[in-house]
Amino acid sequence: MEFNYGFVLEKTGKKIKQYLQKRFLYQGLDITVDQWVILYELYIQGTQNQVALCEKVYKDAPTVTRILELLIQKDMVVRKTSKADRRRFEISLSSSGRNMVKKILPEVISFRLIGWKGLDNQDMNHLNRITRKIEQNLEDVS
Repeated sequence: MEFNYGFVLEKTGKKIKQYLQKRFLYQGLDITVDQWVILYELYIQGTQNQVALCEKVYKDAPTVTRILELLIQKDMVVRKTSKADRRRFEISLSSSGRNMVKKILPEVISFRLIGWKGLDNQDMNHLNRITRKIEQNLEDVS
């Protein structure tokens, strides 16, 4: 019997996103999971250009542009023209964006404890190794 692992991975990813979005709504947080991913990337890695940001969050340029527009309207990120290349933008967190990350992070950690319950370090290492290997295999053929 063939098992459709791709479907299972996609279904699990969607379930994670849906559950986290419900938690954000329940907490009264005016943010989507996609917005959170970008805020967190900027929080961890700091200011970066939009091309690098797209690569890091695995989203295409039009999607990231839309998300950034919403985050700019919410005063959570700042977009400035790059001094090195005027055709590019440098994206960084505003102080309210940094505060939002600090507010949301405990909720995300709590969520992970629920979703990852029953998995030990060996399970997490296997999951990490396997998903990274699949990702690498697909990058090699791209």
